[in-house]
Amino acid sequence: MDDPRWEPGMPILDRQGIGVPQRTVPELAPTPLQRHYINLSAVGLVCGFIAITALEFGASLSDLIVKLPVLVGAPLILLTTADAMLRIWRSARAWLPINRGRGLFRVAWVAAAGIGWLAIAAGTVIVATA
Repeated sequence: MDDPRWEPGMPILDRQGIGVPQRTVPELAPTPLQRHYINLSAVGLVCGFIAITALEFGASLSDLIVKLPVLVGAPLILLTTADAMLRIWRSARAWLPINRGRGLFRVAWVAAAGIGWLAIAAGTVIVATA
């Protein structure tokens, strides 16, 4: 044991050495949907599966088997994606003063999630108006 403060019977702690880059930043507050994120995402996933499978089997965008799952699942996916974007944004803001590279990487993820969010919203509008 290299730590002079250690005494027999004490647990051995895995301490981060001096000069070693920080690995994590603590999350200060949960996002609004954090407790329900998995359940909402699962419902959205199943709805997407149903709609995509129906389209693969030849249904049109105006068929109820496509419209109903999209109108139920898309808002859930949009909400959970927005919640995830908030969490990533908070992480980016926390990392920027500590490690600019990690912070900017997370900003890029927020941008990518935003583009995905817009694509899902556009697809929902297309199906809803079909």
